[in-house]
Amino acid sequence: MKRRIRTNEETTYWLSYSDMMAGLLLVFVLIIAFTMLHAKMQYDEKQTELLGKEQELAVQADELEKERTTVAQQKTTLDEQARMLNAQEEALAEQGEKIAIQEKTLREQHELLNKLEALMSEQQQKLDDIIGVRAELVEELSREFNNSDLKVSVDETTGAITLDAAVLFDYNKAVLKPSGKEFLADFLPRYADVLLSPKYKNNISEILIEGHTDTEGSYLTNLELSQKRALAVAEYCLGEKSGILTDDQLESMQSLISATGRSYSHPIYDENHEIDMAASRRVEFLFRLTDEEMVQEMIEILSKEE
Repeated sequence: MKRRIRTNEETTYWLSYSDMMAGLLLVFVLIIAFTMLHAKMQYDEKQTELLGKEQELAVQADELEKERTTVAQQKTTLDEQARMLNAQEEALAEQGEKIAIQEKTLREQHELLNKLEALMSEQQQKLDDIIGVRAELVEELSREFNNSDLKVSVDETTGAITLDAAVLFDYNKAVLKPSGKEFLADFLPRYADVLLSPKYKNNISEILIEGHTDTEGSYLTNLELSQKRALAVAEYCLGEKSGILTDDQLESMQSLISATGRSYSHPIYDENHEIDMAASRRVEFLFRLTDEEMVQEMIEILSKEE
């Protein structure tokens, strides 16, 4: 019975101490909360005060920017007025010089116009001569081949002669057939007799052999084939062993002939505006006259001058 009484006393003692500690803790919490609330209020006051200062500074900055803009506009206006005054002074000073320059320019243009008229007259005469020579050459080539047994066509405008590739080569081949060699042996001397005659020889600047293909296959494949065919024709025509031409004709032809391939870039169209594959496979002989390129260049120069 005594042991129970002691236990109850000890329990009462510890409960009172806990209540005191809880009270102290509550006091500390209230003090901290009040302190934080007070600090928050001071912070808000400072933020409000700072915001007001920033707004005040922004207003002052706007006013300052407006003043700067006004000053800049006034300066721009003054600069523009000064520039206009300088321009007027320069215009007055240069007025007399411009009149003198214009008079000089008019004289120079008049002199240049006279020179251009004389040059155009000269070039027109050369052009007329070239047109006349080409027309005569085309006429003689037409007489030579249109009534012959050779299957060739003569362009009535340019004088270009078209040879059927089937006569010269097997399909898709670049080696001359025996019939092709016979054909060239008959064709080339006649062609050379006309172009290398004393009447036209000095007017010929180049003879061009062009190879053409149909549109079957790639461009590069056809380009290679057309080049090989043009070269095969040139090699046979200019070969010393072929004996087609005389020594003088061979020497002249070697200085004039060049060969090139055009792939299928210039096909032939039939009456239905469709590509004629057989006609497109061809070899062409073209000639250029001595003054043609020079006259063309002069025409272009005169056109630019105008």
